[in-house]
Amino acid sequence: MNDFKKLGLRLVFGLGLLTACNRSPEKADDDTVQKDSTQQTAPPDRITFSKDQYTMASIQTGKVESRHLSSLIKVNGMIDVEPSSVVTISAPLGGYVKSAGLLPGQAIRKGQVIATLENPEFINIQEQYLESSSRLTLLQQEYERQLLLRKQDVNAAKTLQQVTSDLQVMQARVSALEAKITMAGISKKGLNDGKISASASLYAPMTGYVKTSNVNIGKYVNPTDVLFELANKNALHLALNVFEKDIDQIRVSQSIRFGLGSDPQMNRRATVFLIGQATAENRMIPVHCHFPKSMSQGLLPGMYVKAWIEKAGQTVPVLPLEAIVQSEGKDYIFRQVAQSDQGFTYQMIPVKKGIQQDNLTEVILPSTVSAQDAIIVTKGAYAILSALINAGEEE
Repeated sequence: MNDFKKLGLRLVFGLGLLTACNRSPEKADDDTVQKDSTQQTAPPDRITFSKDQYTMASIQTGKVESRHLSSLIKVNGMIDVEPSSVVTISAPLGGYVKSAGLLPGQAIRKGQVIATLENPEFINIQEQYLESSSRLTLLQQEYERQLLLRKQDVNAAKTLQQVTSDLQVMQARVSALEAKITMAGISKKGLNDGKISASASLYAPMTGYVKTSNVNIGKYVNPTDVLFELANKNALHLALNVFEKDIDQIRVSQSIRFGLGSDPQMNRRATVFLIGQATAENRMIPVHCHFPKSMSQGLLPGMYVKAWIEKAGQTVPVLPLEAIVQSEGKDYIFRQVAQSDQGFTYQMIPVKKGIQQDNLTEVILPSTVSAQDAIIVTKGAYAILSALINAGEEE
């Protein structure tokens, strides 16, 4: 029995010793980890760029925008001019072109002479006008004389009626000849002085530029020939072509983002103002959009454009793809948190990506970041990330 007690005590002592040995390294490891964790510092999430570094990195900033990324209609079209801002110039009476020096694209102002024509008919019209004007003066005097005699009951009423009729006919004839002279572009100032001209001038009815020119000196033009087309760039708009299957999703006042075919980003805005009511042979329906003058820089009529029509629906916050960087498998953006004479300070913010479409992606921001107020780095984010990593390694 004593032998069994001795054996039991030995077993208990051995187990206690073994347990103590096993716990000792664990405690040492915990102490080591605790010691290492106190010596290591977390990588920085902020960095300041000097103005020179800012310029060299080509950093650009912007705001988080709201878009309908999951519901866009992609269409093509062109820059067009409002019909009321395009004028076709013809010679109402025809003639030979005496002078015309306008080239397509040349600027013109309202009232400027754009061509001079010669036509024997101009001489006949002016001759008829001078003769009719003289005859009108005589008839006016005869009418006044006959009216006076009629008041004195000297002449017959029929005589006054005949003179009145002749006067009215001549007044109509003179008015018609004046309209022809004005239409032809003949100067009435010289004509009233008795000077007859064989030439007439065409004047620009609006300020703008020459869209097309179809004349050369010496060419005979008919009244139906188009000599010039003038346009005004102040009334540009988008003329988009939408497939008939998508037209039921287009509404007036809907938002449009567009850019030229060579633009990497769709950074211009427009608004739908007119939707076509008929389908063309190519199954397309025209949709016209207005855009502000601030968006018209570099745009000319006839330029090809690509556009996104945003459908109605829930919007999501988006940023350009290059605004989002990856580090250790996670996505980040950089927010500008300070700006001073010393430079610009940026903070790395973790985000989650959502829907991606073309050059844009949805971003889910932390609750501590205001999407409306935050100034986000949209270009040069990887340069900031590299600088931040290098700063962490040096520490």
